[in-house]
Amino acid sequence: MAKKNFKDLSEQEILALAISLEEEDGRIYGDFAEGLRESYPSTAKVFDDMKAEESAHRQSLIDMYRQRFGEHIPLIRRQDVKGFVERRPIWLIRPLGINAVRKQVEIMELETQRFYERAVSRMSDASTRKLLGDLIDVERQHYAKAAELKEEHLTPSARSQEDVSKRRLFMLQIVQPGLAGLMDGSVSTLAPIFAAAIATHKSHDAFLVGLAASLGAGISMAFAEALSDDGSLTGRGKPVLRGLVTGAMTTAGGLGHTLPFVLPDFRLAFSAAVLVVAVELAIISFVRHRYMEMPILSSALQVIVGGVLVFAVGILIGSS
Repeated sequence: MAKKNFKDLSEQEILALAISLEEEDGRIYGDFAEGLRESYPSTAKVFDDMKAEESAHRQSLIDMYRQRFGEHIPLIRRQDVKGFVERRPIWLIRPLGINAVRKQVEIMELETQRFYERAVSRMSDASTRKLLGDLIDVERQHYAKAAELKEEHLTPSARSQEDVSKRRLFMLQIVQPGLAGLMDGSVSTLAPIFAAAIATHKSHDAFLVGLAASLGAGISMAFAEALSDDGSLTGRGKPVLRGLVTGAMTTAGGLGHTLPFVLPDFRLAFSAAVLVVAVELAIISFVRHRYMEMPILSSALQVIVGGVLVFAVGILIGSS
């Protein structure tokens, strides 16, 4: 089902979405509280309080909605509107780490704050604008509470390694789209390039196929990323920039193991391309570990298995 753009929502739908967001955030804070209660009882109490605040916000929004639009509240959720970050359900993981919780809260509160800031500009009713303005201030306070969790529970060495806001924006605007492009370019082009190489045993033919596959995949991924999210609610930046980053990294991922085929000696070119593929997969594994906080062994295993399968498909097709 197609998602709606935020700019196409009516005031009634915006208020209904705000109610849904407050309910979801409150339930997540409740799960955080339960997951942290044994190891961090004082922090669990913070999330209990935040859950209660979200419940109060939801009730205030419902009262405002009833005054303006009546009793029926249409079902509209974050996943029905373009621009929201997909949330990984870390609240289901046990044991629940305080560092992971803090980062999730920062994203949630920043996103909700931006939503209310845009919602205010769409409201014509003065009382509704005031209510949303008050909620913006509360979301800022919640964001500050997440920073306090950092100060209380993280070690000095961990605190010195990251600037929360800058790193989060860098990850959302550059690393995530760049990594998606690099993975797609490095893996998806393996099959056609090596199939052509094995089938023809000609470096020039493999180079032409690789060049076409890399450029085509780069253009496709650039448009897909640019059209997926306007960045207005998520803080992911301008869609054109994300599209350019994704497209460039997709093309670079494919060209990495295409360029060795400029060598006229087929065996030498093929060996060099295989070596480049191994380096590319290692780089992808490291980036996922460094910025997406995946265990290095798990990240390497997932990337290598996927790459080897696609590589094998290219070899089998080229040999047939």
